Amino acid sequence: MSFEGIHRVYFLGIGGIGMSALARWFRHEGYAVSGYDRTPSPLTEELIAEGMPVTFEDSLDTIPEKVKTSSDSTLIVWTPAIPKDSVQLGYFREHGYDLKKRSEVLGIVTKNFHTIAVAGTHGKTTTSSLIAHLLKVAGKPVAAFLGGITQNYQSNLILGDKKSKEPTLVVVEADEFDRSFLRLHPNEAVVTSTDADHLDIYGDENTILDGFGEFVKLIDKKGKLFIQYNAADRLGEVRMPKVPIRLYGLRSEGIRAKNIQAKPGSFVFDYVDGQKEISHLELFIPGFHNVENALVAIAIATEHGIPDEQIRNGLASFRGVKRRFEIHVNQERLVYIDDYAHHPEEIRAFLSSVIAMYPTSKLTVVFQPHLFSRTRDFADGFSESLSLADEVILLDIYPARELPIEGVSSEMLLGKIQSKKKSLVKKADLMAHLEKSNPEVLVTLGAGDIDRLVPGIAAWMNSRQKLNAV
Repeated sequence: MSFEGIHRVYFLGIGGIGMSALARWFRHEGYAVSGYDRTPSPLTEELIAEGMPVTFEDSLDTIPEKVKTSSDSTLIVWTPAIPKDSVQLGYFREHGYDLKKRSEVLGIVTKNFHTIAVAGTHGKTTTSSLIAHLLKVAGKPVAAFLGGITQNYQSNLILGDKKSKEPTLVVVEADEFDRSFLRLHPNEAVVTSTDADHLDIYGDENTILDGFGEFVKLIDKKGKLFIQYNAADRLGEVRMPKVPIRLYGLRSEGIRAKNIQAKPGSFVFDYVDGQKEISHLELFIPGFHNVENALVAIAIATEHGIPDEQIRNGLASFRGVKRRFEIHVNQERLVYIDDYAHHPEEIRAFLSSVIAMYPTSKLTVVFQPHLFSRTRDFADGFSESLSLADEVILLDIYPARELPIEGVSSEMLLGKIQSKKKSLVKKADLMAHLEKSNPEVLVTLGAGDIDRLVPGIAAWMNSRQKLNAV
């Protein structure tokens, strides 16, 4: 399994977060890279600036001439988000090109390098980014394919020193959606969580657990599994691989944290794994769940021989991933945080951490549900976790890949939310509603297009701070 004979790579859907990371890697490795996407975005603008031509018209005329005339040496990487009637996709299929899904290409990459694969229904992006950061700052040769844009590197691809004589370590998110993670070849694996999700793909909770069971059994027989202790309980012994297994978590008997202190803007804790202890570590991406993510990143860094002091410095210098507990305003009386959370357990973990950081402030949550099927499947869980807030503002469901489902709307969450104040608001009316609400600690949550509102909300919160100071 290799890319022998391939000189150029063309991406159908190059602007996707996972696809663009692969595009950047191929470009870094010396391949001629170009692609198509439906609409321009900041990410496609960056790819173009980095030397990768991108077209936004699905026609034969926009396919680069060298791609058109070299089917035997061109790899086409495509995403299922591309419509079946795509003109370009049809052309490549009809003319004998080598077409591979993103997951297949990642499978080839992971077959050829020592791979650390991070799986889980939530926590993948932050955990894999932190692992890659600790390896990179320690001088390890690394290539990390991430599902978010890191604040330290402003990219979804982290690359280490190629001059190192050590073998490259690949860090990759192992995505359970569409069972993509079953194409990977992990030497080491992390499982952060195994909560029910993507029931539109798996059907029921047991089937998704079986999927994770299949994934962990792909670990190389000389490898190791790091798994959060609740996730391990949910999988059960029958699904576990025959490799060394290390449990981690805030209350784990294995790798754990103690003396946790929640501060505005950071969490301080001690790392303990039974063999060693690293005291007074400070993590500037807040949240109890992020302390847990840090635990496994530290454990893997230790496995790869990184000294304690380098781990301490690497942890303190990590600035997180965009839209993962991203603090935009952190003033004395006004705070604004944005997060990608779109599952009840993610929301519960996030809001619990915010409350620990700002225990005396009024907490206002703006939530945009993601997918009709997920809203239907976890309606009670969403209502329960959102009830941690003092005020909840619900936006309409972001449909993503789905068509509407009769009877499913944001309104179905409202009745069971126990917060003192709760309302349904159209996106266009949100700013006017916030002005009347007068929030102290404000958070926006969701995996849809709520991120487009973030700059305006941040600017408004900062202007309020200036007015209060006058």
